[in-house]
Amino acid sequence: MSKVKDFIADNNLQWQASFNNNTDKYAYGYRGSLIITPGVVMSADKQLPPKATATQTILVSNSESMDFLACELETLDFFEPFVEKYKEILSPEGLYILFVTDLDANGKFEYEGFTFNAFSLDESSVWNELVDFADLSKGDLKKLTPAEKIDTIYDEIKTSNLRIPEKSYEEIKALKNESKTKTLFGAV
Repeated sequence: MSKVKDFIADNNLQWQASFNNNTDKYAYGYRGSLIITPGVVMSADKQLPPKATATQTILVSNSESMDFLACELETLDFFEPFVEKYKEILSPEGLYILFVTDLDANGKFEYEGFTFNAFSLDESSVWNELVDFADLSKGDLKKLTPAEKIDTIYDEIKTSNLRIPEKSYEEIKALKNESKTKTLFGAV
């Protein structure tokens, strides 16, 4: 079993996973949400939903750490707690792509020795953005298994040029737009 998979399982950090297993090429692949701040435990068998999550997560590991992570953060306020929670399995060599709803511009920055690529996310999804970055079409992925889709996205994205300006973490924090929130669609 992968150290990353063990870390997530042992700390009860998976949420609404659609894939949580090895892939054809890598020791561990994950699609779903990752818990940043768990919900309140009401009793031994009842817990409220998480207060903060990294949603639409795609994760790949072939080592003792996350080699690739792409996810949505509803707000930049979730970033520091995310790093605090997961730094044990982050790596300075990892490729980490964050799509942040309340960010007004893109930037590549370093935080606690790890490099993050942060992109503003308005109306798209993490998956669609990754497909674009990897210069793939949905047709390229249509007949693949869930494991093959994760492998293909990671293999293509790790050789892509993300074309993102370098910034300091302080500059990234200054790009947070307090009035920008995610619009939820569906029943009211």
